Amino acid sequence: MNKKHVVVSLGHDALGYTTLEQRDAVRRTAVALADLVEADCQLTITHSNGPQVSMIHKAMTELRRVYIDYTPAPMCVCSAMSQGYVGYDLQNALRSELLSRGISKSVCTILTQVTVDPYDEAFYEPTKVIGRYMSHEDAETEIKKGNYVREFPGKGFRRVIAAPRPIDIVEIESIRTLAMADQVVIACGGGGIPVIEQKHVLKGASAVIEKDAIAGRLAAELQSDQLIILTSVEQVCENYGTATQKPIPAMTVAQAQKLMAQGHFEPGTMLPKIEAAISYLDANPQGEVLITSMDALKDALKEKNGTKITL
Repeated sequence: MNKKHVVVSLGHDALGYTTLEQRDAVRRTAVALADLVEADCQLTITHSNGPQVSMIHKAMTELRRVYIDYTPAPMCVCSAMSQGYVGYDLQNALRSELLSRGISKSVCTILTQVTVDPYDEAFYEPTKVIGRYMSHEDAETEIKKGNYVREFPGKGFRRVIAAPRPIDIVEIESIRTLAMADQVVIACGGGGIPVIEQKHVLKGASAVIEKDAIAGRLAAELQSDQLIILTSVEQVCENYGTATQKPIPAMTVAQAQKLMAQGHFEPGTMLPKIEAAISYLDANPQGEVLITSMDALKDALKEKNGTKITL
């Protein structure tokens, strides 16, 4: 297959934050993705799930509070639900957009598990906030269960969970087979369902995986020609959010590492994207990374916007 193989990582803006927002957002996202398919790219798509998994977690927790005999869903199950829910909307929107252009192509979602190390340091210092605000009493209950909580002054307490580094994508061979067959594949949604391998059994972990980290790993595993990370800004910038902010149209891995060391990329937003780009390019030196926004993608593909990163 001589088509350009592209892994696209979708951020929150591509999906919205509520069920209605997502329904509308994926239609706009499908147009941009269909443009890539029409440009003869084979697409493998991954996406964020922060608002979606948080919504599901809240719903499951509240259901347990209303119906005392109901068993609440663990985080791994909430993650699986979010993968199916986002994939359902995204694959149907993209299928519809492709058919409207006379393109008949299968679009499928693979429920994807990703192994993590049970001794990853992230489990000892959880940072990802999840779920509803709780009272002090409810927070004490969570602590007794062995969960971590964080206080937000004036608002209450919220649960925090770990974000360990991904190790292996369990379903990678299925993803690769479909990609090589020129199918559009949606996989590793929300970073993948974090699981811990114990002999031959995969057990769900109370954690989430950074979707940028898994995007880099997925692109590396598939040896894709390009990794496109879609986010809320058109370009990566030095001194972002300051009076001396300066866009970066292109940089090498060495330049990116230098800027990282100088603290130009904010943890939790741009830094994970740069780290994912470096990880992917280390594994696939011939590849390239494009970081831009959904609205700027068309121009970025023509090198008129966005930030291009190469080895």
